[in-house]
Amino acid sequence: MKDSLGSVQSVLVLGGGSEIALATVRELVARRATTVVLAARRPDALDAEVKELRELAAGRPNVTIEAVPFDGDDLDTHDAFVDSVFDRFGDFDVVLIAFGVLGEQSQAERDGAAAVEIARVNYLDPVGVAVPVANRLRAQGHGTIVVLSSVAGERARRSNFVYGSTKAGLDAFFQGLGDALLGTGASVMIVRPGFVHTKMTEGLDPAPLATTPEAVAEAIVRGLERGSEIVWVPPALRWVMTVLRHVPRPLFRKLPL
Repeated sequence: MKDSLGSVQSVLVLGGGSEIALATVRELVARRATTVVLAARRPDALDAEVKELRELAAGRPNVTIEAVPFDGDDLDTHDAFVDSVFDRFGDFDVVLIAFGVLGEQSQAERDGAAAVEIARVNYLDPVGVAVPVANRLRAQGHGTIVVLSSVAGERARRSNFVYGSTKAGLDAFFQGLGDALLGTGASVMIVRPGFVHTKMTEGLDPAPLATTPEAVAEAIVRGLERGSEIVWVPPALRWVMTVLRHVPRPLFRKLPL
């Protein structure tokens, strides 16, 4: 449960190696979170991050910071994984879904298997784990699912329409899930960053209004404090995308996007 000041006490990260997720967890631990579970395909690869977070929380009582194995691709294990991690660590205030791939657009638009792989990781896998997570949050009567979407899902662009379409589907699903959770005490917060300087985007030309994992993390924490349903990072992208959504398609095709 959140503490008396409303601060997040416990967080489960699905995609524990995500740079945005790790920056967010650092912010939450700095603000008194005491239980952090980083779920990743290779939890041993997060030893340094676990050590760093434990040092950040040093001196506090009842601190639990661990990395556990989680295979987002193995849909058949999602229900059992969610039950086991909740049963082991207790209630979670926040469950952050932070895995995804950018993929190679030029390959994906010519290779069906490559396109399906991007769709699976960015859409099917998050949906598969979000349903059992939502069931546990309903049962405990509180908690927020935070999902990393993207402004790319607001309107598919020629340069990355495969990735953008997967984020559009993801975004729509979690909007609906948030509506379905109304009145249960549980909720959903969708995060829509623009270009973020991470390993995933390394080597790409930054888009206008590019940001950092730390800036996204700060926006996530502020959104949790406010009870936001959608968070844009940076906020100006909300208005940029509002305009782009209404640009006539013949003109939109001519834009250098």
